[in-house]
Amino acid sequence: MATFIVLLGPPGVGKGTQAKILADAKKLAHISSGDLFRENIKNQTELGKHAKSFIDKGELVPDDVTINMVRERLHRPDCEEGAILDGFPRTPTQAAALDKMLAEFNGRVQSVPYITATKQVLVERISGRWTCRQSGHVYHQMFNPPKQAGVCDLDGSELYQREDDKAETVATRIHVYLEQTIPLVEYYRSNGTLVEVNGAQTVEQVSMDLCSAVKK
Repeated sequence: MATFIVLLGPPGVGKGTQAKILADAKKLAHISSGDLFRENIKNQTELGKHAKSFIDKGELVPDDVTINMVRERLHRPDCEEGAILDGFPRTPTQAAALDKMLAEFNGRVQSVPYITATKQVLVERISGRWTCRQSGHVYHQMFNPPKQAGVCDLDGSELYQREDDKAETVATRIHVYLEQTIPLVEYYRSNGTLVEVNGAQTVEQVSMDLCSAVKK
């Protein structure tokens, strides 16, 4: 049976990084919903055009469009053994649709690692990010500071903070995520697939805990 893992976690917890590490360790495809949207829109697929029509109006993309994108992705050869799903599902409705869809692939969601950290840790991680204006190189005032404050090491251009990386905006993003995710977390907790992983540790320790959680 194919192995499907749903990875959950708030902004700033390192979910994208851990999804790639876990996918490599398990030799599974990594399916990021964000990448999937960008790919379909860039390639102007019918699903991409449909999704863009909602995004351009500032509206949420309907579940059926997102689900069909995921279904198309799962039909590709690299998903024969399963996949790590990152950013999908986002609601219990999408989770139920995913369960039904995976049955078509002779699979099911076997594990749902939920990477957690306190709001304070998440805000510190994201709000410490600074980006270079010329090439988009990213620095962090705590974890990866530039040699000279406010100046990119690589091209000497000014470093600035994106609006969505500012502390007030970050706090709002995290609050919204946690509120919206509670029903999904409870959905997977109730069926026994959810396992919490402490995301406030080092990248290496989180990776070890994730691999251990998935094996269980």
